[in-house]
Amino acid sequence: MSHSLPNFVYKFLINHRKAGGNSRDWSAKCGKNATPQIFRIASSLLIDILHTGKRYDLANLNPNPTHQEQTIGASIEFSGMGLHSGAPVMMRLLPAPAGSGVVFRRTDLDNFEIPATGRNVAKVSYATSLMRQGVLISTTEHLLSALIGMGIDNVIVELDNLELPILDGSAMPYVEAFLSAGIRMQRRRREYIRILRPVEVREGEKFIGVYPGEGYSITYEIDFPKPIGHDSFSVDLETETYGAEIAAARTFGYKADEQKLRDMGLIRGAGPENAIILTPRGPENGPLRFPDEYVRHKVLDLIGDLALAGKRIQGKVVAMRAGHAMHTALVSRLVKDRSAWELAQAPITKAVETSTKTAVIGNAAFAGA
Repeated sequence: MSHSLPNFVYKFLINHRKAGGNSRDWSAKCGKNATPQIFRIASSLLIDILHTGKRYDLANLNPNPTHQEQTIGASIEFSGMGLHSGAPVMMRLLPAPAGSGVVFRRTDLDNFEIPATGRNVAKVSYATSLMRQGVLISTTEHLLSALIGMGIDNVIVELDNLELPILDGSAMPYVEAFLSAGIRMQRRRREYIRILRPVEVREGEKFIGVYPGEGYSITYEIDFPKPIGHDSFSVDLETETYGAEIAAARTFGYKADEQKLRDMGLIRGAGPENAIILTPRGPENGPLRFPDEYVRHKVLDLIGDLALAGKRIQGKVVAMRAGHAMHTALVSRLVKDRSAWELAQAPITKAVETSTKTAVIGNAAFAGA
C-alpha cells in the first residue's frame, strides 16, 4: 500500500535527515514550519516509518502529484464532549470508497446517514450543523476543515450523539490522527469546483466572496473587541501549509459572554482545555499557539464550512468580519449559481507523470531528495 505524505511533514523529514537527526539544526532548517506541534507529529511519523516500513509517495515535494482522491489508511477513534451540548460522544472515522465524499452516520439512530453537503446545512449560529429528515449533526467545521486541509476526500464519520467532540478546540488532533493512520491514495481523479466568476455575500460591514484563481487561497480579516482587535491572515492551501499554519489554532470566546451563552443552551462543554478564554487583559489560559491565533482559527472554520460545497474549491476566497452563517450562505449561493463554477480536474503535467516514485523513508536514501 502506498500512502501520500503531507508536504510540511515531508520537508521536516528531508531537513531532519540533512541535519543528521539533530533537532537544534532542524529548527533552523525548517524555518516557519518549526513549530512544536509539527516537530511532534513529524517525529512520531518518522519513528512509525522506521519501525513499520510504510511506503510513501514522494514526488516533487507534492503529497498528491496526480490529484487523486484520498481516504484514511485505517479506522480512527475519538471520544470527548460536544462544545455546545456538553454531551459525551464516541466518534469513529472509517475509510470510504472513492467518490463517496464525507458521510456522517448516527450509530445511535439506526446508522442514519447525512452527507456533508450544502443541501443539508441546518441552523448556523455559533457552529455549523447538518440536518436531514429531522436528524441533526452539530459542530462539523473542525473535522471538515482538517479533511480538506489534509487532502482527504472520502470518509465515513460514525458518532453516537448529535455533536462532534470538541477535542482541544482545534483541528490538530485530527491531523495527528490522520498522519498516524496514514492517508491512502485512491484510483479516482479528484474533481474541483473551479470558480469562473465572482460570487459574494454582503451584510452591512460583513463580507465574503469567492473569485477565479489558481490554487485555493484564503484571506480573512477580523475585527473583534479587545483584546483581539483587528487582524488579518492569508494562506494558500495548495502549498500544503494547513498542518503547520492553521490546524493548531483553537476556538475562542469572551468570558463576559459565558453566562449569556450558557443560558441560550450553548458552550456547555467549553472550558480552558478546549477554548481560549478571553478577558479584557488577554487570554485567561495562555500562552497562544500563534500571535494571531484568533484569525487563524477563523480561517480554519471557513475551510470547514466551505467543504460543504461538496468538493475542494479552486479559486480565491476573501472574508471580512464574517462567521459561520455567512460562510454557509456563500456555499448556498455558490451551489445554486451553476454559471459561476465548473467541475474540473487538475491537469497532470508530463514532468509529474514521469517523476512520481515510491520510496521508503528510513536509512536508505530518499527518492529524488
